Order: sequence, then structure tokens, then C-alpha cells
Amino acid sequence: MNQEELEKCIDAAQNSQQYAHCPYSHFRIGAALLTSCGKIFTGVNVENSSYGLTICAERTAYTKAVSEGYKSFKGIVVASDLKDRFITPCGACRQFGVEFGDFEVVCVKPDRSTFKSSTHKLLPGLFSQEDLIAKAEQDEREGNKVQN
Repeated sequence: MNQEELEKCIDAAQNSQQYAHCPYSHFRIGAALLTSCGKIFTGVNVENSSYGLTICAERTAYTKAVSEGYKSFKGIVVASDLKDRFITPCGACRQFGVEFGDFEVVCVKPDRSTFKSSTHKLLPGLFSQEDLIAKAEQDEREGNKVQN
């Protein structure tokens, strides 16, 4: 992301926090996902009393983008209200992000200070499409038939 794109995404992520549904944790997270063609999709965390059904801001943004046909991304910005430390995506969101490649991840505090990384750096030893392709190629070489 260039500086102008980053600033727009920080604005979008921070502004979206007001829509977070977090009655249990009171931990508002906003995300802004920038597509390769420059469109921004925002997301917020949506908590549920059955905690396992909660969805994070990052996955909300990814789902919105993919549901509208976008699958190529330049970066994602994740904003929280925590002033003393950066909040990075959880493990599930890290795995969700690498599905779409290696791109910039920027975590931002309320004062707009940032921590920058990437989807691949945040998830060492990641499981990806390449692993599934390697398994299929191995099965083909060995003559293994996959049963459905």
C-alpha cells in the first residue's frame, strides 16, 4: 500500500469500529481491506453469546470482499482502541488471510501509530493451497485414487 492508500484504510478501519457488536468483551476492532484495484471493504467484530460463533473484523472484511467477487488484495489494516500495544490478527484470521496470498498487514493504535507485517510473516509454517496441490500431485504420481 502506498501512503495515501494506507491513510484511507486507517480512516476506514478506525471509523468502522463504531459498528462493532461487542457486548461481552467491549473490545472494538475495525478492519479495512484494500483490493488490488483500490476498493476498500470494512469489517468489524461481531460477538455472539455462544463465543465460538463470534466473527472477527478481518474475516468480516474478507467475506464481504469475496462475496462481491474480489480475491486479490494489497493489504489489510486492523484497528483497536488499545493504546499501549498493537493488536494483530488472531490465528484464524491469519490463516483466512493467507488463503488470498501474501500481502501487507498493518495494525494501528488510536493515535495512528502502526506495526507493519504481512500475511505470510504473521503465520510461519502456514498451510496453503500449495500443500493441497502437492498432495494431489503426489497421489497422481503414486497412482492413488481419491475416493469421494
